[in-house]
Amino acid sequence: MAIKVCKFGGTSMAAGNVIRSVKGIIESDKERRFIVVSAPGKRYSGDVKVTDMLYACHSARDREELKKLFAPVRNRFINIIKELNLNFQIDSLLDETEQQIFLKKQEDFTASRGEYICGVIMAEVLGAKFIDAKDVIFFKADGTLNDEKTYKSVAAALSGVPSAVISGFYGTGADGNIKTFSRGGSDISGAIVARAVNASIYENWTDVSGFLACDPRIVDSPKRIKQISYKEFRELSYMGADLLHSESVFPVRKANIPILIKNTFRPQDEGTTILPTSRYLQSGAAVTGIAGKKNFTVIFIEKANMNSEVGFMCNVLKVLSDENVSIEHIPSGIDTISLIIDRNQLEGKLERVIEGIKRAVSPDTVRVSEDVALIATVGYGMSSSIGTSARLFGAIAGADINIKIINQGSSEINIIVGVRNEDYEKCIRAIYGEFFN
Repeated sequence: MAIKVCKFGGTSMAAGNVIRSVKGIIESDKERRFIVVSAPGKRYSGDVKVTDMLYACHSARDREELKKLFAPVRNRFINIIKELNLNFQIDSLLDETEQQIFLKKQEDFTASRGEYICGVIMAEVLGAKFIDAKDVIFFKADGTLNDEKTYKSVAAALSGVPSAVISGFYGTGADGNIKTFSRGGSDISGAIVARAVNASIYENWTDVSGFLACDPRIVDSPKRIKQISYKEFRELSYMGADLLHSESVFPVRKANIPILIKNTFRPQDEGTTILPTSRYLQSGAAVTGIAGKKNFTVIFIEKANMNSEVGFMCNVLKVLSDENVSIEHIPSGIDTISLIIDRNQLEGKLERVIEGIKRAVSPDTVRVSEDVALIATVGYGMSSSIGTSARLFGAIAGADINIKIINQGSSEINIIVGVRNEDYEKCIRAIYGEFFN
C-alpha cells in the first residue's frame, strides 16, 4: 500500500472541533498513515498562537511570572481536551511541561512544547503511536539537518508501524538539547518524514485551498494554481508567497515526492500539487504566479573598467560578509553593480557598509536607494513565450510605474523588477491583469 504523509498546520489544530474534522480527513483514506502536527494556531482574528504564548513564557523572570504567562497555554489545551470529550489526563502533562520550562530555561525547548503536547493529544485521538521528534530528527553542530542520521532514525521508528503522529518544528541539536527549525518549520518536519518513508505524496493541510497566482489581499479572488513545479514554487515562496515553508521542498525534491496543498476546512477542494520538474506538465500559460516583498535597499556602485579589476566583486562582498549582511540580488553592468539588500539587514550598518566599500574598491560613485519593492513574475512558459517581457514591461508602463531595477534569473523562469514601495500593489495588479485577466 502506498504511504501518504500528512502535515496539519496550526489552524488545523486550533480547536477541538477542528481536530475532530482532521480525524475524519485522516480516517477517510487508509494511505494517510503518518501525521505531523503543528502547535495550535489562531482560532479567529486577534487570537494568539500557542507558539507565541510559549515564546513569551521564555521571558519569565521567576516561577510566579511563568505561572501567569503559561496560564493561557494551559487553558488552551484544557479547552481542546474538553471540546474533544477526550478521557485524557492533560493536567499532569501541562504541570510537567511548565516545570521543565522553568528548569531548562531554553528558548527552543519552550517554543517546541506546543507541537509536543499537540502531538500527544492527536495520537490519543487517532489511537496511533506518538513519536517525539527529538528522538528521530537531528541537527549538526552548524545548525543544519543531520540528513543521514535523521532519515535512518525516522525510517526505523516508523518501520512496521500502522499509524503514527510525529511532533513537528523541532529535533535534537548536536549538544543534546532541543533545537527548532525557523517559524513554520513543521512543514520541513513533514517533508523529512515523507522522504524517510518514501511516501507517494506529502499532503500539507492548511486553511486555504491551494497556491494562488498572487496575494489575495492585493488582487480580488486571484486564480488558483492547479500545478506548479518545485522551481517555480521556490521562486515564489522566496519572494513572499509564504503558504509553505520554502525549505520544505528540499527533502522531498531529492526523492521526487509531490506535495499537495489542501484545505482542512474545505477538504473537497482540489488544492495545488507541487511537482518534480520531471513530472511537471506546463499549462501553456506564460506566467504561473506573481509574488513580491517591500523594503529593500539598493547600493549602486559604479567604477570605470570594473570588469577588468581582479577581485573587485570579492572585495565588495567581503565588506558585507564582515558586517554579517546577506544579499538578495546583484544585477550588474560592465562598469556597475547594484547590491539589493533587505532593509533589516542594514539596520545600524548602512554607513559602515558604504565606507567599507569606498575603502575596499575606491569606486567612482556609490549611491543608495531605499524603500524599494521587488516583484517576481514566475513561470516556466516565460522562456518559450515570445513577447513575455514586452507584455510585462508594457503593463507596468501602462500603470505609470517607473522601474528602478530589472533582473532576470539564469533559468529564465522569472523576471524581477524593483519599484518604489508605494507602487508595489499597483504594479502587482497591473502584471496580474496583463497575464491572468
